[in-house]
Amino acid sequence: MATAIDRTNDLIGRAVAWLTLAMVLIAFGVVVLRYVFSIGFVWLQESYVWLHGVVFMVGAGYTLLHEGHVRVDILYRDGSRRFRAWVDLLGSLLLMLPILIMIAIVSWPYVATSWLRLEQSREAGGLPGLFLLKSVILVFCLLMALQGLSLMLRSILVLAGSADARAEGQRDNPGD
Repeated sequence: MATAIDRTNDLIGRAVAWLTLAMVLIAFGVVVLRYVFSIGFVWLQESYVWLHGVVFMVGAGYTLLHEGHVRVDILYRDGSRRFRAWVDLLGSLLLMLPILIMIAIVSWPYVATSWLRLEQSREAGGLPGLFLLKSVILVFCLLMALQGLSLMLRSILVLAGSADARAEGQRDNPGD
């Protein structure tokens, strides 16, 4: 199950990474249109801001998979494999998952109301489909919770002594 979650978040993360290219090209286009041709389109400006949000929110599970989130690892870095497994297990169970559940619960009415109204940008000439962008909050919660579950499962395997429990990208310390 952990491997399936990891593969899913890896695939999604790699796909979403391509949106950064789209963001750069759109931002470049906005600058050229504005400063060379004195033309501006609100929907075009909004599009790269929305893409930026999608990249960070949908790519968060990928980042967790590849240990890219900021971590205060003064003890973690030099800890044994079992110590790191305990930190990952307890951190996911006691911190990450409750916070993600709280975010999902609090944002559900916000997203649902947006869908009921088929909310659009408040800016004149802005993008339709703001409700889709707001839905990314729930996608973030789901993908991060799944990756947290994968991290917990792998941590349990390490604590149980399984040799195959190490996720790609985790480091083994000599003498573990």
